[in-house]
Amino acid sequence: MSASVAVLPPISQLYRQHRTRALAIARRIVGDVDDAEDVVQDVFTRLARKPEGFTGRAAWTTWLHRVMVNSSINWLRARKRREKLSYELQEPTSPEAQAVGEEMQRHFGDALKQVSDLQRQVLWLREVRGFSYPEIAHVLHIPEGTVKSSLHRGRVRALEVLEERGQRP
Repeated sequence: MSASVAVLPPISQLYRQHRTRALAIARRIVGDVDDAEDVVQDVFTRLARKPEGFTGRAAWTTWLHRVMVNSSINWLRARKRREKLSYELQEPTSPEAQAVGEEMQRHFGDALKQVSDLQRQVLWLREVRGFSYPEIAHVLHIPEGTVKSSLHRGRVRALEVLEERGQRP
């Protein structure tokens, strides 16, 4: 017995009909019109690529509301990570601090060479680019659980490499 999947109208039609509502939801959560527009664009782009998330158990508008809320919250989390990373990268003002930062980047790059390709991609997307787990899963076309396990294993291995070299951060 297979589960039936509801058929959605063309995504362009849904976008025209529900963009204003989706934008209002995102704006209330992220607090900025431009950022909300980014969230809406991302959601509808994902729906155009992979619309099977809608099963028809709830009304389209109810489902869209939940997707917009979750995506907006994930966007806020990613923004906080990006802001933190941006702030940390701008801190070094003295030549000594800049040299230490560059050395740490080199050590991190060397440690990344010692992990698998998947772990390297996941670590880079999470730690450097600030992507959320769902964003990484989407970009790499892998399950979210794989993202989490690869990130954990990659972190453990990278820290082992840094400790072996006496370069633990």
